[in-house]
This record gives sequence, structure tokens and C-alpha cells, in this order.
Amino acid sequence: MTFAELLEQVGSMGRFQIIHVTLLVLPILLIASHNILQNFTAATPEHHCHIAIVANYTCDDNFTDVLYCQELLRISIPVDGNQQPEKCLRFISAQWQLLDPNATTTNGTEMDTEPCMDGWIYDKSVFTSTIITEWDLVCGSRTLKQMAQSIYMAGVLVGAIVFGSLSDKFGRKSLLISSCLQMAITGSCAAFSSNFTMYCIFRFLTGMALSGINLNCVSLSVEWTPTKLRAAVGMVTGYSYSIGQFILAGLAYVIPDWRWLQLAVSVPYFIFFFYGWWFTESARWLATAGKLNQALKELQKVARINGRKEEGDKLSVEDLRASLQKEMSSAKSSHTAADLVRTPSVRRISWCLCFVWFSTSFAYYGLAMDLQNFGVSIYLIQVVYGAVDIPAKLIGFFMISFIGRRVTQASALILAGLAILANIFVPQGEALVHYRSACSDFNHIYMQDTTRVIQTGMGFVNTLARVGGIVAPLVQMTSEYLPSLPLIIYGAAPIVSGIATCFLPETRNMPLPDTIEDVESTCGTLETNKFI
Repeated sequence: MTFAELLEQVGSMGRFQIIHVTLLVLPILLIASHNILQNFTAATPEHHCHIAIVANYTCDDNFTDVLYCQELLRISIPVDGNQQPEKCLRFISAQWQLLDPNATTTNGTEMDTEPCMDGWIYDKSVFTSTIITEWDLVCGSRTLKQMAQSIYMAGVLVGAIVFGSLSDKFGRKSLLISSCLQMAITGSCAAFSSNFTMYCIFRFLTGMALSGINLNCVSLSVEWTPTKLRAAVGMVTGYSYSIGQFILAGLAYVIPDWRWLQLAVSVPYFIFFFYGWWFTESARWLATAGKLNQALKELQKVARINGRKEEGDKLSVEDLRASLQKEMSSAKSSHTAADLVRTPSVRRISWCLCFVWFSTSFAYYGLAMDLQNFGVSIYLIQVVYGAVDIPAKLIGFFMISFIGRRVTQASALILAGLAILANIFVPQGEALVHYRSACSDFNHIYMQDTTRVIQTGMGFVNTLARVGGIVAPLVQMTSEYLPSLPLIIYGAAPIVSGIATCFLPETRNMPLPDTIEDVESTCGTLETNKFI
């Protein structure tokens, strides 16, 4: 009897699996909220220098004389090329002559400017408070916004490395529970940060916790699901992330203050922490860890919930030992990163997948964290961003089923790159939709392609994806040299990866290999068949 047959005996996809997957999906709903939270908590509102050159008068939210404010702004703040107030400069002295519509240009001495010496005035019509307005992360400090997101993504990377190994040692359930508690505490603490440094520290720890939640939610849902239904469970998990983007847009619209919004997406993890104790540890992990008696108890518990108590009572430790013999022996074997480049076929696949995972994450987070600059309401574009994700994943599912993974993967990447480059020439909102569709296709495709790749390889390419997420916000800084340069970089990466994908073997309707030797044998056969 195999482990799949054991699952069938205790209830395959019964009441337990439905409840289990549902409860595991709920924490994933808010993962999207944390990943792209800074689109709202770090939004940069319109701003200009604080006007302090006219004594006893200040134009702020409480000032009711709009005409006077416009005049005061005109004599105090220079305008840029778009006839908008400069964000980082003000006149040294009041330029009263500018109130005269027939006034001619005065000499340069009278029009001398200086940086904002007394802070900034922010437009609070959309966002009442963000970390930008809280700590004046504008002008000379504007790059700190991108740095904060990169620090968060660095936490996601560290969390994937740390919690990935810890979950293999201590189990999925305990790491999931502790990660939910860490997310709740550090996310809430970030909302009460008194300075930018403290905020970045807590966001880093939040990123770590997010990796622990994501990895272990997926592991627990997959390891209790029969093989034939894992794709469906994967779709449910993917769509929960998409729905989470709608939730974020709604919460951000209702809660314009960044501290309360940060709390709103963090406090629910206290609830997830408390009900997480109900989760059932993976019987597969318990067996590979040598805890066969505990694994048997968990299987019998599942059988009772699924209404198959008698079938569960028939199971024995010997049945588990025989069913999980392969998993237990493979758990004792270890692989290193050197194994990924030791043989020619695995080496080619490893390099190609590194390009694919890095560029996808790089381009995705590069644009996902820049929604404010797409020329429409940030709330609307966030809703569109999530809405396009839904049909895109479904289309991706059918394309890889009938056309093949390699062709679909390569075309999706190249289309994504071209759509990003189109942002330079067409309205930004339209190009975003095309990019999001292509990138969503690919997010589903690489999940399908790597289901049975050895853990070392999965860990390596996943690390490259996190590095892409770290680097992506920093590329926004290159706009200082050329406004379209970030889009050129974001667009070129998926195109290069799409070309690299052409060198991957097609795996549609093929049994995926479990070992390096199997990979070499399979790839050799596929290469030979190309010329037959």
C-alpha cells in the first residue's frame, strides 16, 4: 500500500481535507496585503515646501481661504516644467511681483531658491497619513521608500531559508503556528514604530514570518491532499492570493491612515495563531522524522473526521513503515548546490530556471510596487491588478494542459516583457493589464513545473526569486538618470528568461524524475526524440 492509498483509505478528499484547506487558505488571503502593503502605507502624496516666508500665515488643511492660499503658494514656491509647484524648492524671499499677471521675469537674484528648510505640506485628500508624511521621506530621503521594501523582501528571503530548514526539523504545524504569532506581533509593532529604523526592523521580521506561513500552509495542504487533486488545491491557494489583493484595496480605501491599515492586516494573524493548534501535522513528515506512532494517530484522527473510523482502526505502524519506506529513505539522503551543476542536463535546467525565477519575481515586484505612478486611482488599479489575475491563472492552466509547459512558459514571459516595454509608448494602465495577465500565467506555470524537483533545487531557485524581489524596488532609483530606464530593465529581464525557457525540456504528459540520474536519462531521451 502506498501513502496515496493510505489517504484514500482514511478519506481522500473528505470533510477533514475541506476544513483543513479552508483554514489554511485564510492566512494566505492576507499575504498579498503584506507583500504590496507599501503601495498604500508608503504612498507619496502631492507635497511642497512648508511656507514660512510670510509671517503668521500658513496654508494647511484647516485653511479655508482657497484664493489666498493659491496666491501665497505662487509667491512662495517656484513651479516645475509642468506648471506644478516644485516639491523640493522654495523661494528665499516672497516674490510679490508674481501676483501681477503682467509682471515680467525678474532678475535671478530676486528669484533665488533654497531647499525645504522647515518641512513639507502634504495633500491629505487621499492618504491622511503614510510613512512618507510621517518621517518626510521625500526629496533627498525619497530613496528610503524603496529601501524599506527591499528590507522587507530581504526578510522574506531569510525567512524562506530559516523556516524552510526548521520546518523539516520541527514539523510544519509548529512552524506555521509560530510564524503566525511572529507575523501578528511584528506587524502590529510596525504600526507603533516611532522612527523609520524601527519600522524597517519590524517589517524585516514580518517578511520572515510571511515565508514561514506561506511555506508551511502550502506544505500542510498538499501533504494531506491526494495527488490527483493537488492541482485543484494549488489553484485554490493561488486564487486566495488574488482575492487578497481585493481585500487590500478595500481596506486601504476604508482606512487611509497607515498605522491603522498596518494593524488591520496584522491583527487577524492572532486569530490564525489560536486556531492553528487544531491543525493536524503532516503524517508524511512524522514518518520521515521517525515518529510513526504519532503519524498513525493523525491518520486515525483524519479517518474519524471523514467518517471512516473503522478503516482508520485497521491501520498499523507496519503499514505506515511499508508505505513510507521510499520517503523515509530519501529523507536520509542529502544534496548540495554543487549537485545542480555537476551533470550537463541538470546544469542547463538549473541555469535556465534561475533566470526564469529571478526575472519573474524581479519584474513582478518592480511594477507591483509602483502602482501609484500608473496615472489612475491607486485603489482602482489595485482592483484591476487582482481581477486580471483570476482569468489569467485559469488560461495558464488550460494552456499548459493542451499546448505544453515550455511553449506556454516562454510565450508568457516574452509577452510579459513586451507589455512592460509598452508602458513607455502606450497609456500606463493599459500596459499594466497586459503585463499582469502574462505574469499571472507564468506564476501558475512554474508552480506546475517544479512539483517534484529535488528540494535543493527548489530552495536555490526560490532564493533567486527572493533576490529578484529585493533588487526590484532599488531599480526604481535609476529613473533619476532616465525616466524610462526602470521599465527597460524590467521588460528586458522576462524576454531574456523567455528565450532561456526554450532550452528547458517539455514535461507535459511526462512522468517527472525524482533523482538526478532520472533527470539525465529523461533529458537525454527527450533530446534524442527531437531528431527522430
